[in-house]
Amino acid sequence: MKLTVVGCGYLGATHAACMAELGHEVLGMDSDMDKVATLNSGKAPFFERDLDELLTKHTATGSLKFTASYAEAAHFADLHFIGVGTPQTPGEDTYDLTHLYSAVRQLAPRLTGPAVVVVKSTVPVGTAPRVRELLHEVAPAGDRVEVAWNPEFLRESFAIEDTLRPDRLVLGFETEHTWAETMLRKCFERIIESGTPTIVTDWATAELAKGAANSFLATKISFINAMAELCEKSDADVHQLAEILGHDARIGRRGMRPGLGFGGGCLPKDLRGFIAQAAKLGAEATTGILREADAVNTRRREAVVSLAHEQLDSDLAGKRITVWGAAFKPNTDDIRDSPALAVAQKLHDLGATVTVTDPKALDNARKLHPELDYIEDPIAAVQDADLLLHLTEWAEFGHIDPRRLARRPAQTVVIDGRGTLNPDTWRRAGWTYRALGRP
Repeated sequence: MKLTVVGCGYLGATHAACMAELGHEVLGMDSDMDKVATLNSGKAPFFERDLDELLTKHTATGSLKFTASYAEAAHFADLHFIGVGTPQTPGEDTYDLTHLYSAVRQLAPRLTGPAVVVVKSTVPVGTAPRVRELLHEVAPAGDRVEVAWNPEFLRESFAIEDTLRPDRLVLGFETEHTWAETMLRKCFERIIESGTPTIVTDWATAELAKGAANSFLATKISFINAMAELCEKSDADVHQLAEILGHDARIGRRGMRPGLGFGGGCLPKDLRGFIAQAAKLGAEATTGILREADAVNTRRREAVVSLAHEQLDSDLAGKRITVWGAAFKPNTDDIRDSPALAVAQKLHDLGATVTVTDPKALDNARKLHPELDYIEDPIAAVQDADLLLHLTEWAEFGHIDPRRLARRPAQTVVIDGRGTLNPDTWRRAGWTYRALGRP
């Protein structure tokens, strides 16, 4: 098939490359000329594991191209995916749909024949009818343009796997057995035939799917972190508690990792957007648990700062603190709502000199937090440090032998904000080891 992907950020570029991998001819469209040039060179303007390899492979064969022209995109195909960003509205918890409606308004006048517009962006429920209305008002093809919803469930650093081998495929339509459904089933034929559960549903249910999924995941993480707070008051071990709970198949261990909490461009935004959406619909009473999940997540960051105060006798002024981690999670350069950087910034504001190291995210961190110090080598970063904070669980950090570090810092004290370092190994090497939710 021929298809386009409008919006080539993290979601769109990944989707475009994976659709080419499935055998389709793909034209990615983005208004950012620099981004288009980078993608056409076979490189992504951000780090996502294995994405550059896919881009290089399919741009070289010509099955994947990128353009900044809506006219070229509209002429290229009659199946159009929209994957533009829907960030949190500044000062509010709601989704900002500016980019989505702009993309629809610019694509619509160029749709002169039957077409299917498939929205992948995360939106509040009730957006689909407005998209249909805009398309039918502006597109020369009128009601021959059909609207479908195909929410994404990508995990950063696993985005290609989640696109090509998803754990479920959700397709939302206004009515059953439409041309849009036929087109999408053909597009995803290889994925469907591989046995992927495919749920065909209405617009509203499909619109709710991503926000509901992320709200549940955020709640699961915050639940175990609430248990960490209880463990800290009772000298229990939250990691062993999580293992005990995880063996119950109804609960499951996956995703229930105690520590500093979640960040990134999706979970915090979608949790707050879901709360705002429920309130707007008159279902605010159902969101109490989600509000507490958000509050618990914020408290975990404060807990690390408090632990730093405790280890440094309450006075952080003039202290040298090293932070291992800038990305919100390992294997990405994404620093959006990064718990690690939030803690680093708070410690800086309290008077500490903070040095940050990260395998991939230093360039992005420098732009957002120029007041912090940065160094690429995590071992050199601990030189003369009064405190080491492990705040992003990169495998590289876990493989460092703490005995190699013992003579570098001013004080051999580590706070493991992710709970993934081996306490016995660090203590045997002469370090004072502290972690959230552990005695």
